[in-house]
Amino acid sequence: MRTKLLALLLLALPLSAFAQNTPVGTWTTIDDKTQKPKSIVEIYEAKDGSLAGRVTKVLQSDRGPNPVCDKCSGDRKNKPVEGMVILWGVRKNGGSWEDGKILDPATGKMYSVKVTPVDGGKKLDVRGFMGFSLLGRTQTWVRQQ
Repeated sequence: MRTKLLALLLLALPLSAFAQNTPVGTWTTIDDKTQKPKSIVEIYEAKDGSLAGRVTKVLQSDRGPNPVCDKCSGDRKNKPVEGMVILWGVRKNGGSWEDGKILDPATGKMYSVKVTPVDGGKKLDVRGFMGFSLLGRTQTWVRQQ
């Protein structure tokens, strides 16, 4: 009986390690300029199978403790940043997820996005860009425990 239990545990270890190489989870966003934690984002699987991400908590903002997306357009205009979906339409492509969009609530601008788990899934490189991936910025997000 112990042998079967041990074998089952050993089989489960690689699965848990694999699960960490997906962007699904809760992340602390790190500002690429100040290197300070900025917000908490939950990345989840949407109904269509793509990934999306929602701000669950703003940790630091130049616009006070409850910022709104005053520079956004459309449905997001003047809506609270907390609870806002800022990442959507991201699909797996090899070792990364791409072809989606990301919104910068501070500027109201939308960018194409490429999301790549690094450091065994403990970190996430989030690259926002216009046109070509070479023309953009990368933030490193840290997985919540």
